[in-house]
Amino acid sequence: MATQTAKRKPVFVKVDQLKPGTNGHTLTVKVVNSSPVKTIPNRGGRSAVIASRPSRIAECVIGDETASIIFTARNEQVDLMNPGATLILRNAKIDMFKGSMRLAVDRWGRIEVTEPANFEVREDNNLSLVEYELVNVVEE
Repeated sequence: MATQTAKRKPVFVKVDQLKPGTNGHTLTVKVVNSSPVKTIPNRGGRSAVIASRPSRIAECVIGDETASIIFTARNEQVDLMNPGATLILRNAKIDMFKGSMRLAVDRWGRIEVTEPANFEVREDNNLSLVEYELVNVVEE
């Protein structure tokens, strides 16, 4: 017989605490703007339902009172990215794109629309504008 494990409360982090290569973040953010990047037509796939729908990708500026970051929204996530909307991102991860950070939620994460938050997004501290460089460390 399986035992029930108690669910632990999520630990919410602020946008300015995000670092490259990290995952498992839970945040409350507001959408500043959203712009579609690509619509990729599918030419086959695992099932007829997936094959008939094109893949959609949008880049959205989201943030909280500490910083902002670019969020890469995919498929159904694009519909939730309305400017001014307040969202809870669960199990978000940091992807690197051309040396800069992008926030994303994959199939293991979740995006929920929540009641409007009472903070203004700090757009002057955009973490996606910081360029990172991969450095090899040689141990002697």
